Amino acid sequence: MALHFSPQEMLARKNRALAAMAEAELDGLLLFAQESMYWLTGYDTFGFCFFQCLYLARDGRMALLTRSADLRQAQHTSNLDDIRIWKDAADANPAQDLRRMLGDLGAAGLRLGVEYESYGLTHYNGRRVEAALDGFCTLQDASRLVSTLRVTKSAEEVACVRKAAELSDLADAAAIAATFPGADEGHILAAQHNAIFAAGGDYPANEFIIGSGRDALLCRYKAGRRVLSENDQITLEFAGVWRHYHAAIMRTHVVGTPKPLHLSYHAAAKEALLACEAEFRPGRTAGDVFAAHARVFDAHGLSSHRLNACGYSLGAKFTPSWMDPPMFYAANDFLIAENQVFFAHMILMDSASETAMCLGRTYLVTAQGAEALNAPSLDLIVKKE
Repeated sequence: MALHFSPQEMLARKNRALAAMAEAELDGLLLFAQESMYWLTGYDTFGFCFFQCLYLARDGRMALLTRSADLRQAQHTSNLDDIRIWKDAADANPAQDLRRMLGDLGAAGLRLGVEYESYGLTHYNGRRVEAALDGFCTLQDASRLVSTLRVTKSAEEVACVRKAAELSDLADAAAIAATFPGADEGHILAAQHNAIFAAGGDYPANEFIIGSGRDALLCRYKAGRRVLSENDQITLEFAGVWRHYHAAIMRTHVVGTPKPLHLSYHAAAKEALLACEAEFRPGRTAGDVFAAHARVFDAHGLSSHRLNACGYSLGAKFTPSWMDPPMFYAANDFLIAENQVFFAHMILMDSASETAMCLGRTYLVTAQGAEALNAPSLDLIVKKE
């Protein structure tokens, strides 16, 4: 067993989940999100692309149903003792195996919460679970129960985030060094990953964003590489990752001579980021953060170039995305509290002039307010050689 956290930490997490279950009047939880399984047990796999389910009973018992390929993965990485296997076959229906497991554990007739909102539970399998458990127990949507608990980090988790932030700064420095006229995007991307992996970091939960020229306006990864021209722009969004905990940075760098729009957009993005930073304090809401972002950009006449969200929570995440709820959008009433970790990104995309400007970093909420964990300098990077 190779857990990254102390037994006391893991017990505290389970007790928090049990308390939330009791408050929701649930007798058990059927967990399908890999993040929930990792948080509760340490179980570390990408096998959630197939059917698997972690059951947490109100008495604290846990049992995992998974495939044979993940048996040793669970044995080596988790604190689970009860690991059950459903067999691959042409007529396999693991939902029926789940019913049998729940029957063994005395769950018949109970009220069970289900993580429906999960990449680990497809609609196809969700329908099979509902059919298999029809008449056996009562199901209730509990998709946000564990994810809400994960937003507030323990001291051991904060230590992981701080390490991830160190790795993100290494990747940032490597990218800046590799950016110049004539540089290949592939070399920049390789330098970022090399910096993280060489320092003991992990794969990110989604691809790094890298795009130059007109593709600097994209907020997603796309296949294909280009060489930077004498006057260019490149947008990078990436994260340092430690034990699956993420700390992200987003930047647009200028190659050669900046356009006047680059300078004015960067000034607006920095102002907006600092305005959001001021909202990262206990008692404020996710909606307050977005309102600060929108207020600054709109005052600069940039409402048509900004997005409808400006960040989200970060933590231990698995593919296909490192984004965690809550997200910063208008009127989101999620209450910000101490020991929460957020990524704020200021994104301007001017399609008419094909000008991009992005600026973002990761914050820890403390009793005194926001602590920036990475990207200490918010200056515009201009590389001429």
